[in-house]
Amino acid sequence: MHPALQLENLRVDLPAHQSGRLRTIVHDVTLSVQQGESVALVGSSGCGKTTCARAAVRLIRPTAGRVLVDGTDLASLTRGELRRYRRHMQMVFQDPGGSLNGRMRVRDLIAEPLLVHRLATRAEAFKQAGDLADQCGLPAEALTRWPHEFSGGQRQRICIARALASRPSLLVCDEPTSALDVSVQAKILNLLMRLQERRHLALLFITHDLGVARFLCDRIAVMANGGIIETGDADQILEAPQQPCTQALVAATRRTSPDMPPATMATHGAVPRPPS
Repeated sequence: MHPALQLENLRVDLPAHQSGRLRTIVHDVTLSVQQGESVALVGSSGCGKTTCARAAVRLIRPTAGRVLVDGTDLASLTRGELRRYRRHMQMVFQDPGGSLNGRMRVRDLIAEPLLVHRLATRAEAFKQAGDLADQCGLPAEALTRWPHEFSGGQRQRICIARALASRPSLLVCDEPTSALDVSVQAKILNLLMRLQERRHLALLFITHDLGVARFLCDRIAVMANGGIIETGDADQILEAPQQPCTQALVAATRRTSPDMPPATMATHGAVPRPPS
């Protein structure tokens, strides 16, 4: 069986804001996520983890390397084939308000992927939208309301329901809880965990919080300066970090449960830098 997601020597170059010259944001990233597995991509702000996630679902075209979803090389697909294949890979963005169309009611937002990919008739799509809203903890009356009428946590639930509508095999979440209150974060994380186990989803979770990564994910990959510097089981990374950057992230992690290691680890040495 092919991995749900496989990144092979991924490289992404993007124009610098001022000079316009290309700058390497992601360099030589190799990572796989098996079906039913949850993997956290962790790193400090600006390390390239969001760019890596966007390249994984072809929102950004990689400069080099390969992205395979269920064994299919996305670069080999035509524009029309890629559009049809997108139902197998969905993304939940950091800002739920910015990723929802404010002129569409919740029912239409959730049903839209089913209609775009012709997975259901309009009546069936609206019925499935109600079921998905219920699974994501939204009340029935939410379906007829507008996105601006909800809190940040509720809007993120709408985004998750919409992402699951097309029955994807891969779900990429780009820091979906970072802008939410701590109590709301816990509810969203528990929701993701239940849905991931129930649907046997492959989950790539982008975060800078190792405590969140340990709670939700089976494995952790740590990024710094555009490259992956350390990978391992979640417990292994938190209890015995090897790289200075990982040690700094562990030291900055809040103790969210009694079994978390104390955040007193000192940082020594330079952050590894991938070759240019």
